[in-house]
Amino acid sequence: MTALAAGTWWMTHRRLSALLRNPAVLVMTLAQPMIWLFLFGQLFKKVVELPGFGAPSYLTYIVPGVVIMNAVSLNSFAGMATMDEIERGTLNRFLVTPVRRSAIANAGVIEQALSTAFQSLVIILLGRLAGAHYPGGLTGITILIAASVLIGVVLAALSNTLALLVRDRNTIIGLNVMLLLPLTFLSSAFMTKDLMPPWIRHASTANPVSWALDTARTTLSDDPDWTSAALHGTALLALTIATVSLAIFSFRTYQKSQ
Repeated sequence: MTALAAGTWWMTHRRLSALLRNPAVLVMTLAQPMIWLFLFGQLFKKVVELPGFGAPSYLTYIVPGVVIMNAVSLNSFAGMATMDEIERGTLNRFLVTPVRRSAIANAGVIEQALSTAFQSLVIILLGRLAGAHYPGGLTGITILIAASVLIGVVLAALSNTLALLVRDRNTIIGLNVMLLLPLTFLSSAFMTKDLMPPWIRHASTANPVSWALDTARTTLSDDPDWTSAALHGTALLALTIATVSLAIFSFRTYQKSQ
């Protein structure tokens, strides 16, 4: 086993052990997506009657939106855990050990990915029990979960980078709150693109949340557009690699400032 793999293993084991000691966190953070799923699903269910909406039921349409937005919301505050480790001095102790910086970053990515995948699966199952349909079957569901993990990792990596560079909780909270609504409503999370104002529709094409949604929605349909899915999925994967690399680099910047 290489030094990087060994370091990643032990750092991941440490983070998952802490998570398993407090599993209620994963359950409690499901409250918000449940409100989106069932409250919005009932409140706006007649939206599908609008000409051009193009979905048989609003609940079926909204499940991918809730899954992706939950991933965004869940991971946007990942930097708060990094702030905890900075304030306790834990991170500084790790940075002077032989453990590689990339192993520390990888552990955070794996923890966030597993948490996101678990919550995404719960939302999908609850949506199915409520009457949502997934014509794309297991393949579409798997790609939806993968898309939620990728967009979650993007937000987690950016949040951790901010924590390492700025080291201020209020800045992290303020920036995340400021970005959450634009990321949500400049995407097709809750409304189909065909019914959006033109400027929002154009803006959504540059929104990574829309990339995740476009990848997931087409593969969940009964007639997937695999070219579109591959295009948006590749863009999302490239962004994920770039943001994780930025988070790893930010460890070096943080260490030099100590």
